[in-house]
Amino acid sequence: MLLEVHRKTIIAAYEELAAQDWITTVLRKGVIVSKELPEIKPRSFKTKASAYESSAAFDFSKLNIPSTAMSGAGGHKIIINDGFPDARLAPVDLLLKEYNRLFHLPAMQRKIIYGDLAGALSLRTALCKFLEETRGLNITTNNMLITRGAQMAIYIAATMIIKPGTTVIVGEPNYGMANMLFEHCGAKLVRVPVDENGIDVNSIEKICKKKKPGLLYIIPHHHHPSTVTLSSQRRMQLLELIRKYNFPVIEDDYDYDFHYNSSPILPLASADHNGNVIYIGSITKSFTSSLKVGYMVAPKNFISETLHLRRLIDIRGDNLMEEALAVLFNSGDMQKHLKKSLKLYRQRRDMFCELLDDELGKQLNFEKPAGGMALWVQFNKKNPLPAIAKQASAMGLFMSDGSFYNSPATNYNALRMGFASLNEKEMEEAVRILKKVVK
Repeated sequence: MLLEVHRKTIIAAYEELAAQDWITTVLRKGVIVSKELPEIKPRSFKTKASAYESSAAFDFSKLNIPSTAMSGAGGHKIIINDGFPDARLAPVDLLLKEYNRLFHLPAMQRKIIYGDLAGALSLRTALCKFLEETRGLNITTNNMLITRGAQMAIYIAATMIIKPGTTVIVGEPNYGMANMLFEHCGAKLVRVPVDENGIDVNSIEKICKKKKPGLLYIIPHHHHPSTVTLSSQRRMQLLELIRKYNFPVIEDDYDYDFHYNSSPILPLASADHNGNVIYIGSITKSFTSSLKVGYMVAPKNFISETLHLRRLIDIRGDNLMEEALAVLFNSGDMQKHLKKSLKLYRQRRDMFCELLDDELGKQLNFEKPAGGMALWVQFNKKNPLPAIAKQASAMGLFMSDGSFYNSPATNYNALRMGFASLNEKEMEEAVRILKKVVK
């Protein structure tokens, strides 16, 4: 052709001109310029005042929820996070390859639009097998709900159980986002001490003897924020209490896949608990923070009811992404990624602990965790974390100021220092900056 343009390009151009009323097609005559051309108005570069510049004219609820530990992290050269995986290690290319392949399958189009409320059956099936092999859970797909991250799973479970005034037992310290969520649902928190062996089960028993609790929230592996693991003895004692008093339990097992010292103790959910344990896990923590996929395991009748609440929050999940994830589990690529990450994270844990001990040993205190992706580091009182975080920020290092981890009665002057997402060079630079600001 004279224009050296493909005929389909010309057809597309004509269609666009017709859509904008620049041309008209006349039968047996051809294409002619429209008699009434669309009006083109000059664009004004003067901005008009927006109706949204003023405050809302209506009443609405104001949530007294503080910022998270990672608020304000953007723009820093180095970030010490709360304990996230290293996104650079994730087999994202493999996932996107499967996503693209599945997207173009005719049979997949219906699943994209009319997916299962509980999550893609393929992913639930793959996870049931994975959880049986790694955690000893004897479950079927009817016991599982896929969610957009573990936080959504906690929210759904809590909303189904908690009523205004419900007593919820939590650890002290505890995962702050869970505490705020329970209180938002109307719960009355009862805080139980957490020591080097996990939550104090004797204190839980004393509470049960007075009045059966409405809910227990527990993180047996790599407790947040303290990173400790519930001992075998306390675990057996707690299971006995659960069976005896029949109270519901949310077991948050967000990073079970990362144990470094020995074979991990199995979750509470894998033992006999009379159907009282709701088990929550996260693929996000195993893959990358940008992939928001979690899951809830519970009795079939509970899962069935959660689907109604899930539909109010999110009509359907990302069915196509769930299908692609299922392929990675079934092919073994996810398991290979976890094995590779486990080895590297163990090396990073050891290196970070060594650096902190050698360079800042007198200014802070921590115990090397048996698993997880972060250290629980307490600074000397003479070094207030808010001041340290502010000075470090000015030098390009972001770290939490510790306030997120405090309880109403206790200022721990401590923070979680994630090591999994930092390579050797980044660790050394972070410690170098800390050494300058910590006196």
